[in-house]
Amino acid sequence: MTSLLLRLGAPLQSWGTSSRFVRRNTDRAPSKSGVIGLLAAAQGRRRTDPLEDLLDLRIGVRVEQPGTIERDFQTARTHDGTTSMPLSYRFYLADAVFLVAIHGEPTLLEGFQEALLRPVFPLFLGRRSCPPAGKLVQGLREGDVDTVLGAEPWLASLWVQKKNRAAEIVLDTVTDCPADEPGSELVRDEPLSFDPRERRYGWRTVRHGRVTIPNPAHRPAPAAAASDPLDPMAAFEEMF
Repeated sequence: MTSLLLRLGAPLQSWGTSSRFVRRNTDRAPSKSGVIGLLAAAQGRRRTDPLEDLLDLRIGVRVEQPGTIERDFQTARTHDGTTSMPLSYRFYLADAVFLVAIHGEPTLLEGFQEALLRPVFPLFLGRRSCPPAGKLVQGLREGDVDTVLGAEPWLASLWVQKKNRAAEIVLDTVTDCPADEPGSELVRDEPLSFDPRERRYGWRTVRHGRVTIPNPAHRPAPAAAASDPLDPMAAFEEMF
């Protein structure tokens, strides 16, 4: 079993699975449709190209650094300036970092890795205005999604690691799971077509979990210096 690991970090990213009309929301973790869109863009697939060979991929996300939600709004007018368009809202995740594990056939994953290192189309994290920052491809690992998400070192920004003084960190995860798994949740996030004329999404089942990993920036507190026991009579003894 092989998994491809990606680090998704940027000043801004947005992963909307329920965006409608003038309100474009973001989820708190990358969507499967967004990750598959990233892979398809790297390979040079057009929006009208089929996606059937990508739907068997199993996706897992570990929240390295949750970030904060920021709201932006946009105004627009018609070309002649006489009519104002409705005010629209855009929501983003600021300063967030995620570890994404993609499980599939080794040959297919190797192709994804090469494509991401030399993408045909520009890569972005949910929206075109959100290009990835830092090292995107972390490499191939042996193991399924759950195994690699529990074994990979913490990839949060160094300032976040230093800010948290705990020896171990508990991180949230969102992973694909069977439909009959207890506690699973249905989300409409299975991309069937990216064709602008007929965008279609199916349902997938995910589970929310947690993993505990060491904090690489943890430094044990220095031991208190040993002091001599207090002897109130010592000063008097020195007088004689």
